[in-house]
Parts: sequence; C-alpha cells; structure tokens
Amino acid sequence: MSQSYYSFNSYLKKKFKSRIQRISLNAGLNCPNRDGTLGIEGCYFCNEKGFVSVEDSQISIEAQIETALPLFKKRFKSDKFIAYFQNASNTYASVEKLGTIYDGIKKFPEFVGLIISTRPDCIDEEKLDMISSYTDKYDVWIEYGLQSVHAKTLKFLNRRHTFRQFKNAVKLTAERNIKTAAHVILGLPHETKHDMYQTANALAKLGINGVKLHTFHILKNTPFACMYKQGDIHLLAEGEYVEIACDFLERLPSECVIMRLVSNARDEVLIAPFWMNRRQKVLLKIEEEFKKRNTRQGFLAKRQSENDF
Repeated sequence: MSQSYYSFNSYLKKKFKSRIQRISLNAGLNCPNRDGTLGIEGCYFCNEKGFVSVEDSQISIEAQIETALPLFKKRFKSDKFIAYFQNASNTYASVEKLGTIYDGIKKFPEFVGLIISTRPDCIDEEKLDMISSYTDKYDVWIEYGLQSVHAKTLKFLNRRHTFRQFKNAVKLTAERNIKTAAHVILGLPHETKHDMYQTANALAKLGINGVKLHTFHILKNTPFACMYKQGDIHLLAEGEYVEIACDFLERLPSECVIMRLVSNARDEVLIAPFWMNRRQKVLLKIEEEFKKRNTRQGFLAKRQSENDF
C-alpha cells in the first residue's frame, strides 16, 4: 500500500485486480427511529437529502441499475460494480421482502459485491442467514451505524440503540462469512479526544473488518441545525479533524479497511463545515500528517492496554 492507511480502493484492487465502482441504490425502506417503532424524530443529525443518490424510492432496483450502469461505465471506465444499499435501514423489512430487493442485482453480471447499510438493532439470525447466501457469488459487507461506543453520546444523538446491540450484531454477522463495517462520527458534541480514541480501541478489539469515518456536520432541517444556530455546538476545524483522524487510524489494526475517511454532503443541504466537501484536499493533509509523524494506520494498535476500554 502506498497510502498510510488501508483504503477501500486498495482492498478492492487487491481482491479483484481491477477498478471497482460502487453504485448507490434506494430500496425505499424506512427506519424504526422514524416510523414510530422506536421514535419519530430519527437521529438528530440525519437528513437523507444530504447524501442520497436516488431520491425516488418508487423506482425499482432493476430500473435504478439499468439507468446507472451505462453512466458509471462511461464515467469510471469500469466494468465491475458493487451494489450499495445506502438509504435508511436496509435490513428493516421481512426476510422475504429483503430477498426480493437484493435479488434485483442478480440479473446484472457486472456486480461482484453487495454492501448493505443498516442499524445494529435491525438484524437477526434469520436475516443474516439469508444475506449469507449471497457470499458464494458476491463480496458481501454489512455496514452498521454505530457513531460512538459511549451510551451518553448515543442518547444525545437520539440513536435509540446500544453498543451492546452493535457488538452482538457484529458477532452474529462475522459468524456467517459476512464482512462487517462500522460508521463512526468524529467530533461529536461533548466527546473528548479520549472518548473518540476509546471508540477506536473498542473497534480494534472487536476485530471489525472495516470502518467508515465521518466528521460531525450540520444539515438543514435537523434538530442539530437549531442547536448550531444557537451557538450550542462546536464543529471540528479541518486541522483538528486531520489530527484526530490520524490518531484514530493509528489505533486500528492495519488490516482494517477504511471504507471512507472523509464524509461529504450536498452543498444545498449542508450548513457547516464546508471544508469537508474538499475531500481530496483533506485526504492529502491526512497523508502529510502521517508523514510528519512517521506513523501509519495500526501504529498504536498493538500498543493499547488490554484494559483501555
């Protein structure tokens, strides 16, 4: 690896020996934190319009793919793709319905992978058994939204799930030859650097396959937007994020795939910080920071105390 961290692109090139591109798909599913099962407000940071690629959830999966494939082939010069079910909680339905949704990729031989983004409280053994049937043909990942291992933070975010539920989901998933990844937000309100490093150490001990990092940001029409306008929320500056991201990666095992290192959002929905949409600039600064330190991902992973978390 030429980079100081194990990027998802590096993982894909190593596994498939060619360029692989993700295609985001909208399965039209909901979330228990929005439909009244757990709550109706959702997570206080969430506004799907900030990142959604396919807004019309009524379009069939096959139709979405038929529209996207020729465009992606031309733009990215690729002939192999990963189906990424991104919107909402993509295991929040019956096993039968989920199977019908995922089966939408089967008629397209261009797909070599399947990524399912969901909540750790929206999975069970029956669903995992069904999803594991795809591992014979596809590289299968489930991304679980964690954000933080700290109960106080999860409550503040209105996540309405626990770290214990996340650990259980990871355990059950790993038992079925399905790779697991965690979404983590750096710079969450009231979290110290030590709090964030505890999240990294906990994930390292779990042996998670991948991590997707986000910087805490403010989107329009969210509860946090009101708090931010009132001056109640501090956001990381670019330099702060670069340092903390490097600190975080140093604590993760070198074989842990970094699915994403810098988050982004649509300019028309994003309130702050706008620096996060200058992705390539931030990635370059992270590389420069690692070179300055003479470290890389995993540098501290084997140096952590067994009782650190």
